[in-house]
Amino acid sequence: MTTFGRVAVVLGGTSSEREVSLNSGANVLAALQRRGIDAVAIDGIPALLDAVRAGAVDRVFNILHGRGGEDGMLQGALESLGVPYTGSRVLGSALTMDKVRTKRIWQSLGIPTPDFAVLHPGDDVEAALAAVGLPAIVKPSREGSSVGVTRVFQANDIQAAVALAARYDGELLVEQLIAGPELTVGILDGQALPSIRIVPPGEYYDYHAKYISDDTQYFCPGLSGAQESDLQRLCERAFDAVGAFGWGRIDVMQDAHGTCFLLEVNTTPGMTSHSLVPKAARQAGIEFDELCVRILRTSLEDRR
Repeated sequence: MTTFGRVAVVLGGTSSEREVSLNSGANVLAALQRRGIDAVAIDGIPALLDAVRAGAVDRVFNILHGRGGEDGMLQGALESLGVPYTGSRVLGSALTMDKVRTKRIWQSLGIPTPDFAVLHPGDDVEAALAAVGLPAIVKPSREGSSVGVTRVFQANDIQAAVALAARYDGELLVEQLIAGPELTVGILDGQALPSIRIVPPGEYYDYHAKYISDDTQYFCPGLSGAQESDLQRLCERAFDAVGAFGWGRIDVMQDAHGTCFLLEVNTTPGMTSHSLVPKAARQAGIEFDELCVRILRTSLEDRR
């Protein structure tokens, strides 16, 4: 397709999610090439910028997960060079990478998100846990793919949880643990895809359950009737509220009363064989190759 010119699928990078990004990127590259698009893989931001400056790239399909790819860094560089790209722009990327600021915006708009406390170095850990209560989740505020996450059920486990999360820079988040089904809602070009209810083989949907295990079960749509449509509309509103654009995914927990609490936004979700946006798109009648083309097509649109 000459409409797009030469497309660089930027993948890999140096974040903690490098291996997932390499997997996602290989799948996207193959899909675009099957659709006749002149697409090449480029590993990481420095190599991509070299290719841009050499005039070898017309637009970018960003599939870098985590730091660099989802936090506004890549987006700012491409904006300054005038190169169109997929996904959220600088503000939406930087904001959604920061779980604390995302949750504060949602709270200000009455969008339900679990209660939380923020931890900086030297803060009183026990006081933060007391403010949130047990059970709780401790996690870095700027990582994804369940990296650095610990569930805390007893107060004497909090110090080890904080030590793990503190391996990653940025603030730490002590968040109320919502007991109940885990769901996720993909967003494609401003519209919510069918929700997915996730049932991992173990107790939690951790890194292994997300990317390795073949025993995790997915039910799509995850809800039915008014509950499903209400969740879709809520996620569309929450996605727009934080300046996200193009495509992404919002993770959700549902409590025993059926209330859905939004956890975070992923502006460059996985595109592996285990990933959730492709599963939801397929339920909506959009096969993987077409999904990749539709995501790429959003790079042609004016951005807010």
